[in-house]
Amino acid sequence: MSAEHKKMQQGQMMNRGPMGAMGRPVEKPKDFKKTFNRLLRYFLPQKYRMLIVLIAAILSTVFNIVGPKILGQATTRLFDGLKNKYIAFIMHRPGPAPSIDFGYIGQILLLLLVLYVISSIFGYVQQYVMAGVAQKTIYRLRREVEEKLSRLPLKYFDGRTHGEILSRAVNDMDNMSSTLQQSLTQLITSVVTLVGVIVMMLIISPLLCLIVILTLPLSLVVTMSIAKRSQNYFRQQQRSLGQLNGHVEEMYTGHKIVKAFGHEDKALAEFTELNEQLYEAGWRAQFVSGMIMPLMRFVGNLGYVLVSVVGGILVTQGTISIGDVQAFIQYAQQFTQPITQLANIANVIQSTMASAERIFELLDEQEEVPEDANALAIENPTGAVAFEHVRFGYKEDAILMEDMNIDVKPGQMIAIVGPTGAGKTTLVNLLMRFYELNGGAILVDGVDITRIKRGVLRRMFGMVLQDTWLFNGTIRENIAYGREDASEEELIQAAKAAFADHFIRTLPEGYQTILNEEATNLSQGQKQLLTIARAFLADPEILILDEATSSVDTRTEMQIQMAMKELMKNRTSFVIAHRLSTIRDADLILVMNHGTIIEQGTHEELLSKNGFYADLYNSQFSGRALEEAV
Repeated sequence: MSAEHKKMQQGQMMNRGPMGAMGRPVEKPKDFKKTFNRLLRYFLPQKYRMLIVLIAAILSTVFNIVGPKILGQATTRLFDGLKNKYIAFIMHRPGPAPSIDFGYIGQILLLLLVLYVISSIFGYVQQYVMAGVAQKTIYRLRREVEEKLSRLPLKYFDGRTHGEILSRAVNDMDNMSSTLQQSLTQLITSVVTLVGVIVMMLIISPLLCLIVILTLPLSLVVTMSIAKRSQNYFRQQQRSLGQLNGHVEEMYTGHKIVKAFGHEDKALAEFTELNEQLYEAGWRAQFVSGMIMPLMRFVGNLGYVLVSVVGGILVTQGTISIGDVQAFIQYAQQFTQPITQLANIANVIQSTMASAERIFELLDEQEEVPEDANALAIENPTGAVAFEHVRFGYKEDAILMEDMNIDVKPGQMIAIVGPTGAGKTTLVNLLMRFYELNGGAILVDGVDITRIKRGVLRRMFGMVLQDTWLFNGTIRENIAYGREDASEEELIQAAKAAFADHFIRTLPEGYQTILNEEATNLSQGQKQLLTIARAFLADPEILILDEATSSVDTRTEMQIQMAMKELMKNRTSFVIAHRLSTIRDADLILVMNHGTIIEQGTHEELLSKNGFYADLYNSQFSGRALEEAV
């Protein structure tokens, strides 16, 4: 995950204060309607489940809403019984004193219990089914994203940071998952609750309903004015949090340099200043957004007081029962809750649609050129490679290679040299068909690589790059990545050939030593040896070595070069090298500059030409002579 995205995500987590969703800035989709309609299509296969969720949500809410009205009947009966007893007591009426109808009240309470149990059951069904719907939908999306990533060309990954791609595939997906499971059901229940409460209030008393509804504009004015102000503070908080996280990450990753140059006090002072800025922005954002709920409660209490006063007057006039007033007060308290929830959900859904839009953008990216319907699989490849009039550029208007021609015989060692940016790695990318040509053709064993299955083509190559890649697992698993069906003996032989067996056995767990996420429990040279062992085990027909020994010491490099000679026997190999002394025995040396092969031949032939290669070769020794003179 990129540092920038971590800062953004942490900033959002910090903003989840009271009414935070209404206060913090919300990322909005570019085209809400289009994204919503496309996301809706993912729910169509589960439309019957969604119907169950809708019905369960409505029934759960309805049973919950009618509760106060029924409870009001019990309150009215209890009040009437007490009133009759009081009147009989005052009037000294003869005969038995009126009694309270506890039987009727008990029936009402039992009915309420049944209603609330049924409401809870429907609520459980709603959440259970919706969880399944959400997870199946996200599972389908995740699978499509995973399959899409495997079909995207290398230029897509080269043109974007890893953090950006991970943000879409992981964080945006998680954002959608939580929203689909929670916010959609909350949206349904909030709407049903709002409608149900208004209906029940109108049934009880249109006058009291009018009083409650008149408080709604005041609530909206309070909420919107504070939310608008708090957004500015939340923006400042996110900006300050990003700067603070960036500083901490920078100081942590470079703590050795900070200590070496004695800048601890300066780093601490900068941290203190950034921390103060975050504190100022943070407490203002939380304080202002935290004012919304108390003010909403105050407005609600105003309505509560008005309902109580007017309701009391109506009771004395006999136009409404006291139980209905009690029920109405409960409905009045419930009235603002779904409105607040809907305001929060609106922001959450906007953010979710933005995440969905980013995922759909990934799914709409241009894929690799489809494989030929009659793609071939070469049975016994020999390793002959030919470039015929190859034309290539990363952009159409910036051609890097023009009319490149190379003829490589099986078993030859081809060295590729040249200054940085000359196009050496590009040549390798074209061989592996990570990029498509603009013109010409690359042939392997006389077959155009566009007619060979990509998987078959790439299995013919073994790669050892300057940048080592090891995953979180045992050393044995990392070496076996080259060929997972290899036996233990073959794996150990590969490690020995790469001069890795000795240092592996000195580790506490040997081949079962677990590498951490970035393999920092091994030195750079040891990691390189493991990648070389992986290539040995893969036993490919064509080898690609991109500065494979750049991270090992001179003695180990000599040993690896000897092992490489054994490995490269009867195999075609392409070696990218900066230290020209390591490729003097190459069958053919290609000298590249600005994407073009400017010289080719053996080491002796190129030196005798006294051209670009000779200058490169002699400059290495002149550099050493200069160091010795100094």
